[in-house]
Amino acid sequence: MLSFWRALLRETGLTGATRTRSADSASAVPAREEQSVTRPAEAPVPSPAPVGGGGVETLSLAEERSETAPDGAPAPTSGMRAASLERALRSLVERLGTEHPDTITARNNLATKYAQMGRRQAAVQQFELALSEAVAVFGDEHPRTEIIRENLAWAYEDAGRPADASGQWELLLRERERQFGASDEDTVEARMRLAVCYRRSGRLDAAVAHYQRAIEDVASTERREELRLGLSAAHNMSGRYDEAINQLRMVLAARRRRLGKGHLDTLAVHHRLGRAYTQAGRTDEAVESLREAYRVALNSSGDPEVRRLTLRLRRDLAGAYNAAGRHREANALL
Repeated sequence: MLSFWRALLRETGLTGATRTRSADSASAVPAREEQSVTRPAEAPVPSPAPVGGGGVETLSLAEERSETAPDGAPAPTSGMRAASLERALRSLVERLGTEHPDTITARNNLATKYAQMGRRQAAVQQFELALSEAVAVFGDEHPRTEIIRENLAWAYEDAGRPADASGQWELLLRERERQFGASDEDTVEARMRLAVCYRRSGRLDAAVAHYQRAIEDVASTERREELRLGLSAAHNMSGRYDEAINQLRMVLAARRRRLGKGHLDTLAVHHRLGRAYTQAGRTDEAVESLREAYRVALNSSGDPEVRRLTLRLRRDLAGAYNAAGRHREANALL
């Protein structure tokens, strides 16, 4: 669970919504706008959150979806909404200049809309401008600056620029540690994102160190599992297969207790463990693990996602049989 709002609440008393995100999600930019908004799960669309202040009109995604014209006409499209925000920003720049708080808010909100629309480079460009303006007006440590910096970090991630994102997360982590301590939820979140960006940019030893520290500091069981999955991936990329397997085994045991062995999230980790055994050359353990996961999946295949996973398990089990020299059993699955 992300709680990007708490730092802002401590300073301004504003209210908002929390959001969730997987520790190793692909690309998502939970950019934050002026008012609260809902966000799809681990999807490529950001959810805005406030930068506060000013009289700039904003609209949440939920409001945008439900809004209709007075005569009952359909709601404005995303493109129409972006065009409206572009006009609002131009007007504020002309009337108030680029470094007025309302202008900074409007630029952040336009960048948020671009991110929601998948216009990644345009979002990055506007967040970069908003951040430079916020630093000039508010300073590096102001809550509004922090929010825009975090939005930019997510935008860099979404644009496939993990090295650039890590630079922003480093600053956010340092400031949150100073203000709130290492175990604060927002601090742990920044450390986790930094670890992910380090891993994706090839800084594997640094990624491992931050994953391990975040595991020590995090309070949530679910978040600890996600962190262990990220740590496993970093170990695996470093060729430390046994360490990767140990992390996966811990997550699998935890999810079996918490969710049951037939749950999709449990089976996904079980599948990943079997593949890790195969990659490590531990073929007998790979066969045993994948065969067990396959049997459980066959008995839990009412869910379409489980059915798809079952097909992948069948394929990888056949590969494990072949790697172990058990070709007859492999052929029976193919």
